[in-house]
Amino acid sequence: MLSKNGNSSEEISNGNNVSVVNGIQVIEIKAKGGYQPRKSVAQAGLPTILRFNTSGTFDCSSSVRIPSMNISKMLPQNGSTDIDIGTPELATLDGSCGMGMYPFEIEFQS
Repeated sequence: MLSKNGNSSEEISNGNNVSVVNGIQVIEIKAKGGYQPRKSVAQAGLPTILRFNTSGTFDCSSSVRIPSMNISKMLPQNGSTDIDIGTPELATLDGSCGMGMYPFEIEFQS
C-alpha cells in the first residue's frame, strides 16, 4: 500500500498519456528517476495495457511492481515494455519501483 505525500510537484495526467487503439486502452508511462506521470486517469471496463518507456534507465524505476496484480517486471535500459493488466474495473491501481521509492497510480473511472 502506498501513502500519499501531498507533493505539490506531482504530475497528474488527465488522459494525454492514455489512448485507445483497436479497442485496447494503452497507458504510457516514462520510467526514469521515477514514473511520469505519477498519476494517470483512464477508463474502466476496457482491455488495458501499461506501456513503460525507458531511455537510459539505470535506477530502481527499471523494476516495476504492482502488488495487487502480482506483477513484478524488470524493464530494459532502453525501449518499450507492455504489461497487459486485463480489463480493470472502477478502482485505483497502485504501483512502484522495486524498492518502493517511486510510486505511481492509475485511477480507473467510468
